Amino acid sequence: MRWTDTMELAIALDEAHPDADVAHLRFTDLHRWILELPDFEGEPEKSSEGILEAIQMAWLAEKD
Repeated sequence: MRWTDTMELAIALDEAHPDADVAHLRFTDLHRWILELPDFEGEPEKSSEGILEAIQMAWLAEKD
């Protein structure tokens, strides 16, 4: 997975952190959690606030 795999990242994050308060998650924590995913191959410096927000929104949608 890479930064552009928004929905796949959201699903993987939901599986890894099912009890997370996604709506109030800090981007620093979200960034770290993504980097910790075993299938993530993206470069840490390639993320941005916009990318993290898109992943967070996809994760919120996944929880609904």
